[in-house]
Parts: sequence; structure tokens; C-alpha cells
Amino acid sequence: MSQLLELSAGILDGTTDPDGTGPINRINFQLSSITDRVALVEAFSHCILFETDDGLLGFDTSSVQGGARVVSAIRNWRNAPFHTLVYTHGHLDHVGGCGAFMDSASAYGHARPTLVGHENIKRRMDRYHLTDGYNATINRRQFGQFSRRGYDISSDNAFLPKTSEAPDITYRDKMTLDVGGLSVELNHEKGETDDHTWAWIPTHKAICSGDFFIWCFPNAGNPQKVQRYPMEWARALRDMASKGAELLLPAHGLPIAGADRIQLVLNDVASALEYLVQETLQRMNEGAKLDDILQEVRVDSSILEKPYLRPTYDEPEFIIRNIWRLYGGWYDGNPARLKPAPDQILAAELASLAGGALALAERASTLMAQDIRLACHLVELAVQADPLDQAAHEIRAAIYQHRRDQETSLMAKGIYGAAANESKTVLNDDPS
Repeated sequence: MSQLLELSAGILDGTTDPDGTGPINRINFQLSSITDRVALVEAFSHCILFETDDGLLGFDTSSVQGGARVVSAIRNWRNAPFHTLVYTHGHLDHVGGCGAFMDSASAYGHARPTLVGHENIKRRMDRYHLTDGYNATINRRQFGQFSRRGYDISSDNAFLPKTSEAPDITYRDKMTLDVGGLSVELNHEKGETDDHTWAWIPTHKAICSGDFFIWCFPNAGNPQKVQRYPMEWARALRDMASKGAELLLPAHGLPIAGADRIQLVLNDVASALEYLVQETLQRMNEGAKLDDILQEVRVDSSILEKPYLRPTYDEPEFIIRNIWRLYGGWYDGNPARLKPAPDQILAAELASLAGGALALAERASTLMAQDIRLACHLVELAVQADPLDQAAHEIRAAIYQHRRDQETSLMAKGIYGAAANESKTVLNDDPS
């Protein structure tokens, strides 16, 4: 068994402390042989490779900045042509490295690899070009900490580079590929995206799961991205679990060997998503407001303590909001927020009632230790009421930095950290 499979087995069997192993989703650009003809490069999004009689079949190309390093790791393993590259979905960390694979094929005098993916990937790429600036902004907010550590996933010029080509071959529901005698069954289901593919490779009893399984709570709520589909996501996981796979190859995190372990993790993640959908819809059908549902629906802490369901990237609270948006639209049940007053007008009125913007900020500061959510509301009102108040910004920076440090999910940390930095910038720009 490969070292990666031994590590995941120890974590899932309870013989290895996951907190003592370092990050489960490593970004080291190292290739590991999983079985005789299967390999995986650990990167921002992994590249999974199957050796066939006609060359290499790859799943995903990693990110723009990491693509060349992924290809270099592969070339140290095999010089065979890249015959086919399958996009599990169109996110930048999965399609961004395409150009490096094309460049390698050209450098070796090989034929251009064929790109395969779901038919919605092209529409996603078109949308990325349409919203280039917005996506670049939220990407910096969400993944800025990785960029500072040298693991950027985007380019400097455009969110989606021109070298990230759309699939040559697309499908809608299911498709079977034959690559050098290796049969690959591609299956579409909505989940993190509407263009997602998971693959079943019978010869290896292997599943390439893309981002349907990511070794943490599913990214089904992301507050800055387009709609996610938790019920369909759960259905895909149940379908995967029914295959009796002996090898699970996710796009993030460790590969897993053993049918029992694979069924355990897939079914556990499916159950967590199904629970959130069921509990949220039940309350929606009873006429509850979004705020009521957010206060009532909780995932048991024992579930969130499992090493593959920790809320380190996304979190249940965000998923509830996304379920509401999917089934109920954007109106949250509070009529004052249907056509609200501008934030600054409301903030100025409340600041006036409270005795000024600084009074709101100081009250927020006193609440920081006992009610951080309320503290954020008040300090945000303070700086909206008086955007140039240096003292209010100093308190705001401290509150959001404190909240960032308390959060577990990358989504929350990124947004709160960005808010703290906004106020720090105001303080640094103060001419006094």
C-alpha cells in the first residue's frame, strides 16, 4: 500500500491522530504511485493519472500557477503522451493548468491531448470572462493566505487564462470513454457546481470523485459563489458508495483504499447534507423565516469532529443559506430587508440615537468577548455612519481580526480578515 493510502487508513481507522499528520490536503507538487498504473500529484487541486496502452489519462490539470510544477512531477514519472485530460468541473484550480499540459505535449512532439468534460463547463468559462473582475476580487479574499505562502491559483492578467481551453468532447448525463483499452464511465451530477463529473474506472475498482469529497465539510454553501446543490450532491455520493469501489481518488486530500472505508466516508457526507436539506425544507414549509432556521438547525458536534467533516473550508450555516436561496429565493422573510434603506442612512440614524458613531464602536468593543456577532453588527454600523472615524476603524480592525482568529472555515476567515484589513488600510492612510 502506498504511503498516502496508509496515512488515510490510519486516520479513518483511528490509529493515527489526524492533527498530528500535518495537512490532509497537501500542496507539495509531489507525485505518488498509488497502484501499479495509477498516480496522484498533490497540488492545489490534485492531478490523478492512469497509465494506458495509448498514453496517460489525467483527471484535472490543477491551477494556473501550479500547472507547470504538476507536469514536471509527472514527467519525472512517465514521458508517455497525455492522451486524454478529463475536467471533473470548471473551477480554476482544476482547469487552470491546462496550458502547461499542452506545452508539454508540444515540447515532446506528442499529439495534443483531448479535453473531456461536462457540457456546462463551456458556459462556466464564458461566465468567468463576463465576471472577470468580480471573480478575481473574491478569489483574493478567499485564497489570499495561500497566495502569500506561494500557492496562488490564478494569474495576474485574468481570472481564467486563455490557455485554459474548453472541452473538445462533452456529454450531458453519462458517457463511457475508452483510452488505450481502459474503460472509464463518466457520470454527471450537480453538487459544488452544475458541471461536475465523477468517474468510475472498473478495471481499477476506482472512483475519481472530483470535489464531491474533499476531506472536510462539503463546499455547498460558499457565500461568495454561485448556487450549490446539496441534495444532488448527496445523491452523487450515494451512487458512488453503491459501486463497491476499492480506491477513492479525490481532487483534494488523501486517497482512500478499502470498500468499507470508502462507503463510510461517502455515506457520512451524504447523510450530513441530507440532514441539512431535510431540516431546512421542513421549516421553510412551516413558514419559518431564514433567521429562525439559522438559529434552530445545527449539525451535531460529533459529526463535525470527524476528520473528513470538519468545517475548515465551508460550514453548515452557510449551506443552510444556500438551501434557502435554492428553494426560496433571496427574500429572507424580514419585510424591512425587502426594499431596505441604504446602509449608510440606517447607520447614521442609529449612531445618532446611540450618541455618535464612536459610541457604537465602543459598545461593540465591550461586546467583543461575550457576543462577537452583535459586536460585528455594531462596529459595522459605526464605520458606515462615519467612514472617516479613525477610532471606529481601529476598533473595527480589532473586532474583525479577533473574529477571523475564532473561525474555523476558510470562507469566514477570508471575509473577516479582509474586513479587518480594510480598516487597517484606512488607519495607514490617515495623514495625521
